Amino acid sequence: MVFIRKVELRMKEQKKYEVIKKLKETNGNKKRAAVELGCTVRHVNRMLKGYETQGKEFFSHGNKGRRPASALSEELKESILLLYQNKYYDSNLTHFTEKLAENEDIRVSEGTVRNLLYSHDILSPLAWKRTRRKLKDKLKTQKDTATSKTEKESLQTAIVDLEDAHPTRARCSYAGEMIQMDASVHLWFGENKSHLHAAIDDATGTLVGAYFDSQETLHGYYHVFRQILENYGIPYMFYTDRRTVFEYKKKNSPNLENDTFTQFAYACKQFGVDLKTTSIPQAKGRVERLFKTLQSRLPVELRLAGVKTLEQANEFLHSYIKKFNAQFALPLNPTTSVFETQPSKDKIDLFLSLLTPRIVDAGHSIRFNNHRYKMLDESGMHTNYYKGTQVLVAQTLSGRLFCNVNGRIYALEEIPLHEEVSRNFNTEKELAAAKKPKKQNIPPMHHPWRKDNFMKHVYAMYGNEATWAV
Repeated sequence: MVFIRKVELRMKEQKKYEVIKKLKETNGNKKRAAVELGCTVRHVNRMLKGYETQGKEFFSHGNKGRRPASALSEELKESILLLYQNKYYDSNLTHFTEKLAENEDIRVSEGTVRNLLYSHDILSPLAWKRTRRKLKDKLKTQKDTATSKTEKESLQTAIVDLEDAHPTRARCSYAGEMIQMDASVHLWFGENKSHLHAAIDDATGTLVGAYFDSQETLHGYYHVFRQILENYGIPYMFYTDRRTVFEYKKKNSPNLENDTFTQFAYACKQFGVDLKTTSIPQAKGRVERLFKTLQSRLPVELRLAGVKTLEQANEFLHSYIKKFNAQFALPLNPTTSVFETQPSKDKIDLFLSLLTPRIVDAGHSIRFNNHRYKMLDESGMHTNYYKGTQVLVAQTLSGRLFCNVNGRIYALEEIPLHEEVSRNFNTEKELAAAKKPKKQNIPPMHHPWRKDNFMKHVYAMYGNEATWAV
């Protein structure tokens, strides 16, 4: 018995077979066959000879069914798949391909990685909507044909449909013309979610500042503002959302620590920075897309660096911002920059301060953050005021404390629970050193910490609804 192997041809191969077969059987015109197949008469003769010797099998490509020499081995495919699932599971595919070459010495193309993961129903966090929709339809079909309850539940959890609602718009003309600022809550590192405060230049896409904090706070935005001032200079405008940190209409809370909303606007006024807000996330799509990129890259980098705390995360950001800008930001041309000259570090530290009102108590001291402080003048001498005197406490980003009383500025020194030295047990030299006052570096009298200046700004911006609680 003779077994004839069935030969399956592709569409183009099948056409060649049919034309050559007809040409052979009817002894037709070779030139007409060459025109129909788009080849030369010489090649038609070659196919006729092959048909006579091998039949239909001649038209099947010789590499059909063979494994390409450049194909990845099954072991390497399994290794890449396990690395993504266990180590780089929350990175996008471009970042994952970079990390394979950088950390694992596996050099493959992004397309190869994408096809491999897609064959296992794994998509990039930044996959296009049509790609997600295609996979979703595929998983729905599998779910409809699944027989077990466990398989159906597994397929249901794998169905996702995320959309990007931020339309593209033209960038600003000059660097520093618009800085978009926002914060994103995410599981960036460790077991608890944290808030990443970030700012991006609209013209160049440069990440100009970033800072981690446990909540979205004025303190976090002040740190971002300081990075911009120290590294680039004074920008022309900030574009933010309408949080009470930036804009305020009415708030009934009597606690000023919850009402530090106008202070960022006041700091912007001192530096000459315009502040605009919007309630539409799509309007500041540059910073929204920034967080989308960071959420698919930064958690992987933080995890690989072993970051566990906010302090470690903020320290890591110093090097990561440079790496991020080198890869994604457009070149910063000084001739097209509207950043003004950087102010001095002392001016930045003093202007970006948290202002809080307090009242002098019966002991001529001020209570702040569960500690008591006494007021010191330029010579380091203790100054007393009557009980009930209203003061304005200023806490700088570096941790220094000052207060303003009726337009005069004093340094604050914490009152310890116990004396540092004892008259009965310490030497006279030690007692003299402890009593010697230290000269204090007090800001000048025209500093904008004066309460009346601040209240004029509050009333001008927000009217009588914005009250200063004491």
